Amino acid sequence: MSQTKAQSAVESVANVAVGYGVSLAANVTILPLFGVIISLSDNLLIGAIYTAISIVRSYCVRRLFNRHSRSAA
Repeated sequence: MSQTKAQSAVESVANVAVGYGVSLAANVTILPLFGVIISLSDNLLIGAIYTAISIVRSYCVRRLFNRHSRSAA
């Protein structure tokens, strides 16, 4: 059984939300090791922008694979 569009969207948002937290923690830890210092507010904004992009990307890829799996069945 394939996912509905709403289920695909919920899964994508949940997946990316976890990734957002991991990304923020990684940026706070790793960027200073390379001499890149950014404020927490800038880090949150940059993360939010990339998160929005990632949600759209994840949803589109999921729907593409879902469509392909239905046509192959």
